[in-house]
Parts: sequence; C-alpha cells; structure tokens
Amino acid sequence: MSFVIEPESNSLQSLPSPQESPDEPAVQEQENRALKVCLISLHGLVRGHEPELGRDADTGGQIKYVVELARELANRNDVAEVELLTRQIVDPKVSSDYSALEEELCEGAKIVRIPFGPKRYLRKESLWPFIEMFIDQALVHFKRNGIPDVIHGHYADAGLAGAHLARLLHVPYVFTGHSLGRVKRERLAHGKSSAETLEKRYRFRQRIEAEEFALETASMVVTSTHQEVEQQYQLYDHYVPGRMEVIPPGVDLSSFTPTPPRDGTPEIAGALDAFLREPNKPMILAMARPDERKNLEMLVKVYGESHYLQEAANLVLVLGTRDDLRELPKGQQSVITNILHLIDKYDLYGKVAYPKSHRPSDVPDLYRLAAQSRGVFINPALTEPFGLTLLEAGATGLPIVATNDGGPRDIIANCENGLLIDPLDEDDIERSLLRVLTEPEVWDRYSANGIEGTRKHYAWKNHAARYVRDIREVVDRSTSHKMINRPARRLPEFDRLIITDLDNTLTGDDQALADFVDFLNDNEHIGFGIATGRRLDSALEMIESLGLPKPDLMDTDAGTQLHYGESLIADRTWQKSIGFAWHPNAISDCLDGVDGLTKQSDDRQSDFKISYDMDPKKVTVAEVKKRLRSAGLRARVVLSLGMFLDIIPVRGGSGLSMRHVLWKWGFSPSNVLVAGDSGNDAGMLLGGTLGVVVANHSRELNRLKNRPRIYFAERSHAGGILEGIEYYNFFDKITIPNDRID
Repeated sequence: MSFVIEPESNSLQSLPSPQESPDEPAVQEQENRALKVCLISLHGLVRGHEPELGRDADTGGQIKYVVELARELANRNDVAEVELLTRQIVDPKVSSDYSALEEELCEGAKIVRIPFGPKRYLRKESLWPFIEMFIDQALVHFKRNGIPDVIHGHYADAGLAGAHLARLLHVPYVFTGHSLGRVKRERLAHGKSSAETLEKRYRFRQRIEAEEFALETASMVVTSTHQEVEQQYQLYDHYVPGRMEVIPPGVDLSSFTPTPPRDGTPEIAGALDAFLREPNKPMILAMARPDERKNLEMLVKVYGESHYLQEAANLVLVLGTRDDLRELPKGQQSVITNILHLIDKYDLYGKVAYPKSHRPSDVPDLYRLAAQSRGVFINPALTEPFGLTLLEAGATGLPIVATNDGGPRDIIANCENGLLIDPLDEDDIERSLLRVLTEPEVWDRYSANGIEGTRKHYAWKNHAARYVRDIREVVDRSTSHKMINRPARRLPEFDRLIITDLDNTLTGDDQALADFVDFLNDNEHIGFGIATGRRLDSALEMIESLGLPKPDLMDTDAGTQLHYGESLIADRTWQKSIGFAWHPNAISDCLDGVDGLTKQSDDRQSDFKISYDMDPKKVTVAEVKKRLRSAGLRARVVLSLGMFLDIIPVRGGSGLSMRHVLWKWGFSPSNVLVAGDSGNDAGMLLGGTLGVVVANHSRELNRLKNRPRIYFAERSHAGGILEGIEYYNFFDKITIPNDRID
C-alpha cells in the first residue's frame, strides 16, 4: 500500500506571513472584501420565525440574539454571507421546523442544522458527549460550502466546538459566553442544592474547561457589559482584557413601541383578567423561564409578605409556555410548584396571574399593558449577563427594576430608566418596586428615558456596525494559513483507513499482532496508519523490529508531526500551523523544579513535544495547566497511562491531527477506524471516526464509555483491534452498532 500525493503547493492556500512582503493590491482587496461569518449556537430550539422563548431553560435570550444578529449582519454591504450553525432535531415532542437542514432567515443569512448525537431534543448539559461529532459534521459542511472568514461560538458548548474548528481551519475565532459556568456555580452554591448535586445537573467542570479552551483560542471576546469583563471573565485563567470588546446587545425595537400597532384590547389581556380580581390595577410584570437562577420564588415571597405591594399592584408572572406541568423538566416543575405553594401560602388568589402560554407576538402587548397600567417590569435574577427583556420593556416605556449584576448595570446606567436591586435582599426589592409604583414623577421620568435610551444605545444597527468593525480588524490582522476550499481528494489505492497507537495497543500480544498483520496483507483496500507519542525515528525503529507493513500515515510526537507514504513525505501545511503560540523554552522554565515532574531523556523530546514523568501524588494535570496559564503560556497538557505527561502546542494532539488528515485527503470519518489505549489517544477516538479501545486501556479512557462510536473491546492489544474490526465489519460493508447512544 502507498500514498499517491499531489504537490503540496496545491493542497493549501496561505496568507502572507509577517516576514513576507505581500503584494499591496492583494492586501487591499482582502481588506475590502465582504466577510463570510459563521455563528455557532448549538443548544435549545433555534428557528427564525416565532422563537419559542421560555419553553425551557435552553431557549431564551441567546436564541433570539443569534438569530437577530445573523439577520442584521446580512443586511450590511460589508458582509457577504452569514451562516448560523445549530443542531438538527428530529423529535415528535417539538416542531418539525427543527428538523429542516436549512432555513433562510433573509437574503444572505440562513440557519444550517447539523445532525449529531441522538436525533431527539436534548438539554444542553447532555450535549457534551457529542461535541466532537458536531465538529466532524461541520467540517463536512465547510468542505462543501466554503470556509468562513471568522467563526463565532456562543455559550460554552459552541465555544468549545467553534474553538476546535477555528484551530483546525486556521481562521480567527470570536467567543461570547452569554452565561459563564464559574459565575453560575458561585451563585447557585448559596442555594439549597449540594455541590455534588449542582455538578451532576450542570456539568460545571466540563463547562468551565470548555470556556477556558474557548477563551484561550479567541482573538476577540464579545461581551455586553463592562461588569462581565471586570468581574465575570476575570475569574478565568485565560482572561486577557485586551481581547475583550464590550458591544451593547441589539434589540429589534420595531415591535416594542409605546403605542400599539392596532386598536382594541390585545388577546393576552383576557388570559390575565381570568386570574385577577382587580385587573385594572398597575402590574408588576416578570417574564422569565422557570429556572432556579431567575429567583422568581423570592419575588413571590416578597410580594406575599408585603401588604403595600398587594395594595399597589397585581403580580403577573409569564413563565414560558407549558401544556402539562408534569411534562416539564424536573427543575422547571420544581420552580413552578414552589411558586404555586407560595401563592397558596400567602392567599394571593385574585392578585397573581400566571398564564399557561403566550405567543411571541403577545410579548410586546404584555409590556404595553403593564406600561398603560403604570406598572413596572422586574428581573430579580441571581445573575443576568444579557438583559434582553429589560431592553424590550424599556423600549415600550415600562420602567424597570433589575438585579445589580451584569447587563442591568449597563442598561440602567445608559438609559436611566429604573433601579438596581440586590436579588437576595427582600427589603430592597420591596422598596424599589414601591418607589416606581407610588411616585408618579419617578415613573414618568423612567418611562420617557427608557423609550429614548434604548433606541440611542441598543439599536441593532449600532451593534452590528461595532461588531463588523471589530471582527474586520481581527480578520485583517490574522496571519493564519487558511485552507482553500477545493473538491475532496481521495487516496486512490484504498477506501478506508485503520489508524492505531503503537505501544500497548499494537504491542503486547505477538500472536494477535501477527494476525493483525495478516489481516492488513489480505485487505489491500484498507490503509494503515500509526499514531503514537514516540518520535518519528523511535517509532520507525519499533515498526521495523515488529515486522509491521510500512505505514501509509505516520502521526508521531503526540499528534504534532505528520508524514505520508514510504518516502515519509512531511505534511508541510501541518508543520506551518503547529508552531502557533509555541514557546518551548518558556514552558520548560515554567515547569522546571515543579515537585512531581521529571523531564524525560532527550530522545523522548521533540520540536513540538516536551515530555515528563509525573507523580500524581505530588502534582495534578489541573495544577500544571494552571501554572502554564498563569505564566501566559498557551499549550495543551496530555496525560497518558496516569504517569506520562506531554506538553504540546495548542494546535497539536491526536484529535486535531486526525481531523487535519481526514479534511486534507477527503476521507469520511465513518471509513476510518482508530484504536488506542491511553489518554494520548482520546482526541482521535472522539467524533465521527470508528473508535476501538483495547481491553488493557488506562483508566483515563474510562470517561469515554457509552460515547457514540467508541467500542470497548474485551480483548487486549492487537486482539482488541481485531475485535473492533469485526464489530464494525470494517473489512466489508461497514456497520456502526453504537452510532446512537442516549
């Protein structure tokens, strides 16, 4: 078997490096070219018409933001195309809209739904095992439709996926966290749930690590407030103030006007009147999904214990849409049930409205009804990074009372249309509501200021103009080597590929290894690759001593070196990209003298790999990562067999090198079987490839159990690989029994 390789110069297109002297007209053309922008937002229910905001904890302001951002960007002459990548959902419990692979938002902007993981709808905490599958599917999409100029990931899940894609495709990356894991964990820690319960429910460790990875990768981080920058992102190891851009969020103000677009009483008014004994009273309006973080139970408690508030106003709670309370997620059930108990405890019947459902078109009418009653809008959330509802309420002339956190701080500072509260201080909440409700001159000032201020500071055109200006700067200063989009090329002598680790995966059972070699020799249509932490010279010596066939692919030095064919032709494009942000001398200096780390011999080191023996009783991987981050050094830390630690570039590792090979040579992941035994192999085992973990694996791979397309063999060493080949029927018509694992 052998590779047939096209000239390297045809495989990639490079932008000029800082050392080169680019042709001036070409640079000017690059700067003036309209941008192709890719937004990624994976969780929740994303569609362009009548978004089901509040349906669950995952379908809120972020969904509306990314859809409206895509539309507004597409309306600009300096933006050629906008794609919003999200998840395809095929589930009878939700609309069939979410199964459509594409949905046009407007000319130049569309939603693209990528299938990955189970078809059914999943809450965001359940998406983590399938992120690598999304990455592989997104690569297929980009190969067919072209590579964007910039990728923008929203929230931690898309933050992780987008960062991987940007690193692989060598395009600039932008990140928006929306809600940050460290902040949410800190706020919820004051509640009733234990740390263990919170971790199980919200997967904070995984989420925070994803946020760190996204922040490390990002050329720019878009935030909505200065408080986010100074108090929330600052909690992260990869916090770099110079990369933070505060761009106040935009809101479509065309629907949120003080004057209704039509005469007559809006339909939603009847739904409220059914609850209220005195429907003409002023309204305290709260509109939020029933989530513990929204602090709605505190609001009802304050209202229930305040005779003055009950005299001054009705309380209206718009808690999303529900058909049957028992069918809601347990967390939402709990919040609504507790609210109903409080209504009963304080005997608030006739004073509190909590309609079961509302349409998106009802939302502006709700704000206007509250404003016409001279009421107030309240957001008492424990943390509020965005504050979209506050902008909508303000635009209709409804004064606001909001938590002294995140978005509300900047909104009220800019618009001067309400009061900030401590969401845990009952007296402060009561006092602020009463001030707005009972002081007419205060109400009038806040109402007028909200109408003017939201339009001055938060119009979508202003947001989009700042956004494009900033990402244009990021794109123009990027010296990345962007891959050219070209028709897929295939290695002509075989249609599938086996890539396996060397030590302890192939080796360890001489008879099984001999059987594996016989299998390769009998199946000329199957290519053979080695992925190993060894240096190239060491790996070749071992391959020769074992009598293995000459590999078609050599992925060595822990996923930092790639060579092809009998002549060991180096992948020059991989070599160009792998050195990004790599400072080996500084890394060695940073880790020298760390108790528990012993540098391995020189023959174990290479240009893009620094290897240590690690004593896990004295030092942990987390401590090594934190030490590097604190020193401002960007690198990946990989532990194998519980004792061997490799430090490699941020663009290295078996996961990225594997996807580079598949992208470059046009292989479908479903035609590639990968096998390994240690943590160094985890990156290539995840995703769309067909993974095999041999029985003698190290325990760091146990976390991959029950992941899709990862088979844990009962046999060890090469026998486990053969078992995996049989499991997937890899020599004939490939089948994937573990493609979907819920």
